[in-house]
Amino acid sequence: MKVILIKDVKGSGKAGTILDVADGYARNFLLAKGYAIEATAKNVNDLQGRKAAEQHRMEVAKSEAEAVAAKLKDKVILIKAKAGQGGKLFGAVTSATLSERIKSDYGIDIDKKKIVLSSDIKAYGDYEFEVKMTQGISCKMSVKVEPEE
Repeated sequence: MKVILIKDVKGSGKAGTILDVADGYARNFLLAKGYAIEATAKNVNDLQGRKAAEQHRMEVAKSEAEAVAAKLKDKVILIKAKAGQGGKLFGAVTSATLSERIKSDYGIDIDKKKIVLSSDIKAYGDYEFEVKMTQGISCKMSVKVEPEE
């Protein structure tokens, strides 16, 4: 019996896979537990339509990420902060701070989890960081931390 998996099944396959399995396994386990549906012509066409739509969404997301990466590439963010003796900042410049600054300076909303810092910035100076968009698309940016006047 041919079935289409709608959930990942250990030992059988991932969701969206068309399998040819024993009738008993299909009826008593896969179909009964809601892990699969029968592979009728209608269901196969629906699956192909969903896969095509998902592929299109992925391509659109990738092109948008490339456009954002091109816009942000090699940009410098200026942050003014207060510090104590020796130039050590009160607090730190974190990925959340950088995310807010990118949104205010460039109008692009970047999730703080996508900003990769080697460590939090706790002193004045120039630092580089990476913004990882999606699927291997990333860009390097710089931040310059200066004393607040």
